[in-house]
Amino acid sequence: MTIQKTAYHHGDLRQALIEAGQDVLQERGVDGFSLREVARRIGVSPSAPAHHFGDTRGLLTAIATRAFKELGQSLESADAAALLSDGPVEKRKHNRLKAQGRAYVDFAMARPSYFDLMWRCGVLDKNDPELQMAGEASFLVLRRAIEGDLVDVNEPVSPEVIGAWSMVHGFARLSLDGAFAHKPEISLAMILETLPH
Repeated sequence: MTIQKTAYHHGDLRQALIEAGQDVLQERGVDGFSLREVARRIGVSPSAPAHHFGDTRGLLTAIATRAFKELGQSLESADAAALLSDGPVEKRKHNRLKAQGRAYVDFAMARPSYFDLMWRCGVLDKNDPELQMAGEASFLVLRRAIEGDLVDVNEPVSPEVIGAWSMVHGFARLSLDGAFAHKPEISLAMILETLPH
C-alpha cells in the first residue's frame, strides 16, 4: 500500500511513517530499508522520520513492535481455540503447543519481512519499553501453555519452553530460507508431533 501525499495533522504523521515503513520493509527487506524512501512515499521531507523516530533504528523498532503484537494476537487466537479441545490436561497442553506452533510458522511464512526484522537485534533498540513489552507478551503465550496459565514471569524460563520455541522458530527460519524445498518428507505436522506432551 502506497500512501498518497496529503496534509497531516498532529499525531497522524507518525502513523503514516510506520505504515509506509512497513511497505518499504516488505518490498526491500531490512537491508534495503531507508528513512529517505519512507519519507518520499508520503511526500514529507527526509528529516521528518528523524523527528519522530530519531533514526532508522527507531522506525524499525516501531515496526518490530507492531510485528510482535501481531504475532502475539495470532498465538493468542490459536491458543484460545486449542483450549476448547477435550481430553486430559497433558493432551490439551500438547494441542495448545501444536496450535501455537502452526500459528507461529504461518505468521513467518505470511510475513517474512516482519519475521526477519523481529530477530535482527543489531538493527533494533532492544531497550525500547514498547518493543520489550510486545515481545514478552507474545512469549508469555507459549510459557503459559507449557508452564501453566499462572506462570510467574519473574521466574526463569524452563528448558522445555526454550526447546519448543527453538524447534518451531528453527523450522520457520529454515522454511523461509528454502531448506525444505526439495524435501517433501519434512513437514510442519511431523515437527509439531515432536513437541512436548
